[in-house]
Amino acid sequence: MPIKTEIITIGDEILQGQIVDSNSAWIAQQLLLLNIAVVHIATVADREDAIIDAFEQAKQRADIILVTGGLGPTKDDITKRTAANYFGTNLVRDELVLEHVRGIFAQRKRAMPAINQMQADVFQNGEVLFNELGTAPGLWYTHEDKSFVFMPGVPYEMKHIMSQHVLPKLASVADQGHIVNIYILTAGIGESHLAESIQDIEADMPDYIRIAYLPKLGMVRLRLTGVSNDAEALRAEMQVFANNIKARTNEYFVTFGDVDLEGAILPLMHSKNYTLATAESCTGGTIASRITAIPGAGHVFKGSVVSYTNEIKQKMLSVSKHDLEMYGAVSEQVVSAMATGALKSFDVDFALATSGFAGPDGGTKDTPVGTIWIALATKTTVITRLFHFQNDRNINIERTSTQCFLLLWQELRNLGC
Repeated sequence: MPIKTEIITIGDEILQGQIVDSNSAWIAQQLLLLNIAVVHIATVADREDAIIDAFEQAKQRADIILVTGGLGPTKDDITKRTAANYFGTNLVRDELVLEHVRGIFAQRKRAMPAINQMQADVFQNGEVLFNELGTAPGLWYTHEDKSFVFMPGVPYEMKHIMSQHVLPKLASVADQGHIVNIYILTAGIGESHLAESIQDIEADMPDYIRIAYLPKLGMVRLRLTGVSNDAEALRAEMQVFANNIKARTNEYFVTFGDVDLEGAILPLMHSKNYTLATAESCTGGTIASRITAIPGAGHVFKGSVVSYTNEIKQKMLSVSKHDLEMYGAVSEQVVSAMATGALKSFDVDFALATSGFAGPDGGTKDTPVGTIWIALATKTTVITRLFHFQNDRNINIERTSTQCFLLLWQELRNLGC
């Protein structure tokens, strides 16, 4: 029988929207690599009745229940105590864990509050999953033939315990065949049009190969997923379908791989020894941030100017006062000058520039909120694009950034890259 898992995150701060539950997404991704199904994900409050109810429901659906959060030393961290009562077991102090907790405080040259001794309390007859990175250990407890795994809510501590202890243990018992993923990145085509264009290829896929559409603003990532005991043969079979999709999508195909547009562009530019800079106004450094988030970006990216005022546009990018007064900051003339100025200042092969009213205010009657100009300067030309978005600031910034990468990608294609 296939192993079924459920993920439970505990914490009022998640339910109130103060933090985003990134733990569940990461755990689910790791389980997918082992071909272990996640049948349910739940978030519950720091209340005993809510936690017990979640445990009861999870037992009906899953074989392994992965729980994060509520393992700290303060009064609102009730997960461990509630679980012990639910299992009908006791909490006992583990001297090795206590020694580790004391060592962490000593290393930081801080006195350990007495309350932190409770971090070393573990389930009697349970398994301790040692946490080398923090004070709260992970715990594994079997109750009525169901395995409950408890981990801290702190993401880097949870990931450490999952990677070092939980995933190896699950891999040893799963034995559910190899799972193979192939990713295909497309840009400039919508999800529905993409699906329509490859519907016959999708229809020809066998039942053990599935396709998922993962859209983002301006791009769609396809994920082909297959399961087999022969991973090499499966990958070869899946690659045939992937190559057919590449041929069919043609001008919209970007690359194979689980990357965003900028993640595909930078390695290509590096291979051609091309360099890049940005001059950003309405995007406020978002493009530069997306670029520098990619390892090895320094091989291509030389820098950015966030020219949020006309003064900086003039001083740092050599935009003329005449153009600013005659056409306004949000204009084709000014964004072209920004891109050209960045190209010269940074001495690069390509420069991207943005200027617009991202919202929710700042527009005029003739140039309303959502009006965005972008430009790409090369050593021989300047290409501009005008967009009319809505008044959602965050979405407008994301759309603008993606359109800049798409413009750069299209120009690289035109150059034969």
